[in-house]
Amino acid sequence: MPRIPRLLNYAESTVYHVMSRTALDGLPLGDVEKDYLLDTVKRFAKLYFVDILGFALMGNHFHLLVRMHPEKLYSDKEIQQRLNRFYDGDKNIHQTEVPKYREKLSCLSELMKDIKQRFTRQFNKKNKRKGYFWGQRFKSVIVENGDTLINCLAYIDLNPVRAGIVEQPEDYRWNTLGYLIQTKNKDSLLTLEFGLPNEEKLSQAKRIQSYRQFVYEIGVLPTEKGKSLAEHHLDTHQKKGFQITRVDYFKYRTRYFTDSGVIGSKKFVQDNFQRFKGYFDTKKEKVPVSINGLDGLYSLKRLATNIL
Repeated sequence: MPRIPRLLNYAESTVYHVMSRTALDGLPLGDVEKDYLLDTVKRFAKLYFVDILGFALMGNHFHLLVRMHPEKLYSDKEIQQRLNRFYDGDKNIHQTEVPKYREKLSCLSELMKDIKQRFTRQFNKKNKRKGYFWGQRFKSVIVENGDTLINCLAYIDLNPVRAGIVEQPEDYRWNTLGYLIQTKNKDSLLTLEFGLPNEEKLSQAKRIQSYRQFVYEIGVLPTEKGKSLAEHHLDTHQKKGFQITRVDYFKYRTRYFTDSGVIGSKKFVQDNFQRFKGYFDTKKEKVPVSINGLDGLYSLKRLATNIL
């Protein structure tokens, strides 16, 4: 039986819930693999005509909520600029090649192909293996803006809670809320569009606050599969008005003490990068990153991410 053609809308900006599962047994996506997969998503998000609305990277599958934009919204000049940034100026893009890239960069299937192939190559290289990593072709569902979007995003964010990995969604590093709160949306990966009423009139802080409230109120409801959020977590955050306090941010900043390759003053981090430079699969100099909430402290990007 022939496969049903994928539903892709090239005429207007469209939201898709994308799901893909590994072909391997067990949970091959560990911390290191999830970090690399997230970095890969970040990398291609800067190239393609896409907004990343949310995600959850699990042990044997992942979810992405993305908005793909039609090629008509982008000029030839902008396409060339994106390609030059992506290839660090090493690839000369001739004007005659622009139409080919214009079509590619607006295509969800091409985006997923690039993400999954790049991850597979690195995973196979590390594990000295050949063959497939991902299972059957990815699934995608077109999602309406508004109520449908926010419910879909909450479903994605509650994955690690249902799986019993964490008690609260923001305790998980590899989902929307965890990324927003633990990294303060590092690299502006997420567009902070949640499908809230009159969202465009809300500040970023208010958007996150309102979205968290929605997730917690949905999360405590009984579920047919997996665990629900504990009622006491909902009560605790209701009392705080679902605001993220300075104490909350500090709690998540403390993961740098266990997850960073190097932490300390800027000079200390720079000196140690030079000492361990051979560990990194990159020719570029790594720049110490300041840690929000911990004045004067810097970290080196996680070693694990770079030695996958």
